Amino acid sequence: MATIAAVETRLVTLPLARPWGADVTTMSLVEVVVADSDGCRGRGFSWTPTIGAHAVRALIDHDITAFALGRSIEPVDLWPALWAHLHEAGGGGVTTIAMAGLDLALWDLAGVRAESSVVDLLGRTRESVEVYGSGVNLHYSQDDLVAQTERWVAAGFDAVKIKVGSPDLARDVERLAAVRAVLGPNRRLMIDANQRWDLDRAERAIGELSRFDLAWIEEPLRADDLPGHVALRSRIDVPIALGENVHTRYRFAEFIAAGAVDIVQPNIVRVGGITPFRQIAELADATGTTLAPHLLLDLSGQLAVTLTHPTLVESVEDASFTDLGALAEPSPVSVDGSRLVVDPRAGLGLHFA
Repeated sequence: MATIAAVETRLVTLPLARPWGADVTTMSLVEVVVADSDGCRGRGFSWTPTIGAHAVRALIDHDITAFALGRSIEPVDLWPALWAHLHEAGGGGVTTIAMAGLDLALWDLAGVRAESSVVDLLGRTRESVEVYGSGVNLHYSQDDLVAQTERWVAAGFDAVKIKVGSPDLARDVERLAAVRAVLGPNRRLMIDANQRWDLDRAERAIGELSRFDLAWIEEPLRADDLPGHVALRSRIDVPIALGENVHTRYRFAEFIAAGAVDIVQPNIVRVGGITPFRQIAELADATGTTLAPHLLLDLSGQLAVTLTHPTLVESVEDASFTDLGALAEPSPVSVDGSRLVVDPRAGLGLHFA
């Protein structure tokens, strides 16, 4: 059986066309190329906006590569052993982000060897999925926010998400009123507080903002505050979404079992790659919990068409790999109106320039 013969990395820094804040003007990824003992190659990546890319690359270049060489190319076999090996460095965060680079490369390799797309290896369940317009826009002026919403409506989106959590709640109220006026009564509106509130402030803010008919409130509290989310869930009627900063399937299981979350949002890279993402999806299916993957349209879209239940895929304005000019070849993922489709390519079909 083929084994891992080499692992190579490359740091790629991508300027953001629309900065996500004064201190977030670039996106960083670490391309990971794995070669097997038969001479086949697979490509994956680890991703982190601005912070941590050098640490991620160092972990891959040293500890992960040293462990992986000579081992099985089967990602589902390698992943649990590698996670156990790296656990001294932490069970999540930089550890799982770095692991994702190799895991994605091994899934891509599996597709290349089988002359199949990863979508078809996993089993396509639908031809398309819905996308929603998303913006990192708390720093936008209200005029810029309204203009962005108008672009989403013109593009055909039936659901959009904006940031909240201004120091002055009245600003959030005014901005949501303006956005809802553009959307009209029938399009869905989600909001994302990015962990900016404590429990009492969250309850007060959501009570004010819920008048705008919210589909969900995302990350209202610190991401790891399980008791806080349990308490908040009992105090509000708006569904709670979280998961972009939850790094293991065990933590997802705890939030679900505690009744703290309505929509789980695993980031495929932050949880460690396709292998653990599929386990989280199985957990969501088993518990009847809605799953909506976080960011990374070119990757999330491919996994979304393999899920058991329909989902929403996040499309951050001007932040796909295609929009950022990151790819040497066209992405297998494209968006037409509010629908995302995947054109099968060998492996993942994501080759960085």
